[in-house]
Amino acid sequence: MSVSSDLQPPQARRYPQPAALAQLVKPHTWFPPMWAYLCGAVSAGVSPEGRWGLVILGVILAGPLVCAMSQVANDWCDRHVDAINEPDRPIPSGRIPGRWGLWIAIAMSWFSIFVGTFLGPWGLSATILAVAAAWAYSSEPIRAKQSGLWGPGLCGLAYETLPWITGAAVLSAGAPKSEVIIIAILYGLGAHGIMTLNDFKAIDGDRRMGLRSLPVVLGPDRAAKVACWVMAIPQALVVFLLILWDKPQHAAGVLVLLAVQLAAMQVLLRDPEGKTPWYQGMGILFYISGMMIAAFAIRGL
Repeated sequence: MSVSSDLQPPQARRYPQPAALAQLVKPHTWFPPMWAYLCGAVSAGVSPEGRWGLVILGVILAGPLVCAMSQVANDWCDRHVDAINEPDRPIPSGRIPGRWGLWIAIAMSWFSIFVGTFLGPWGLSATILAVAAAWAYSSEPIRAKQSGLWGPGLCGLAYETLPWITGAAVLSAGAPKSEVIIIAILYGLGAHGIMTLNDFKAIDGDRRMGLRSLPVVLGPDRAAKVACWVMAIPQALVVFLLILWDKPQHAAGVLVLLAVQLAAMQVLLRDPEGKTPWYQGMGILFYISGMMIAAFAIRGL
């Protein structure tokens, strides 16, 4: 990874601004992996009695630790892009001076792995994998976010699939059942579309810095259509599988939520750049609600 602090303005600060630290870890991004871990815990089909500590610790690890660390690492590795797109971000603005962003990300990585040891071998292994995925997404030489295919895919699997499977494995103290893994993978693949929508806010900087996100490569209109298909198809497969597994009521619930999303997608596609923030605030709520319905469905298998 690059550790140079070039392209940053001369800094008068020696230490990070406390308010900038709170902005750097982006608390609003923590919810998806925390929710996915809870979905995994529910889908395990194991009573949480006597295991609430594992549930709470896993949720904290997934959000305020690993996800927060990934945001810090991403901001450090993206400081040059942010200087174009969002110059008021903590690092390019100088409120997190010098190499503090790098040192914070490294410290949080090791602390997350330490906390992961308390979740047993499954939790520790998943934590190491999540930390590695975070750095692979943002930093050289891999920097998966340079690709509109691999970047959102890695992010979706790390945000949804990995914590879901981890929650199930930790609660059951063993490998999750195949239905859990299948559903977790489908929702992780669908999250590729969510991550693609997240790239709309950085089209100009991504283009200038050579990042080949789907909005840059395909243009906003086509990228939005691809994102919608990618979000919808895995959910349709979830509905089909729940019917196959004799869970028609849960299948109907997921189908209704998918129908609402399809209606919202029609609004999104009329103005992808303008309506993406609206869709992220509304449509994704129905996506994650379907995740929990599916979790309760496979819990009873």
